[in-house]
Amino acid sequence: MTEYVIRFLLGGAVVSAFAMLGDVLRPKSFAGLFGAAPSVALATLGIAVYQHGAEYAALQSRAMIAGALAPAVYSFVVCQLLIRTRLRAIPATSLSLAVWLTIVFGLLALAGGQA
Repeated sequence: MTEYVIRFLLGGAVVSAFAMLGDVLRPKSFAGLFGAAPSVALATLGIAVYQHGAEYAALQSRAMIAGALAPAVYSFVVCQLLIRTRLRAIPATSLSLAVWLTIVFGLLALAGGQA
């Protein structure tokens, strides 16, 4: 139970700090970017270091990087299919899902995860 309280407090503090940073930066679209993923990732990594040690947290951070790169590649492929081949949205996203799965599991295997 105390782990959840610590996670809640730490996550809330980090989310608030990143939200303030996003509010200061321009353009305002950065506010949403800084308000979610980095703050949750930092809180999770802080707890992972505390509970499991630095090696485990390093493995988790590599998995987070792989998890961040895969949607970027997926988005690029979807855009290319929509623009160059003039596919409709559903076929383009469905085809790109296979690309996303290949990228995410490939990067996870390279990062030392259990794919």
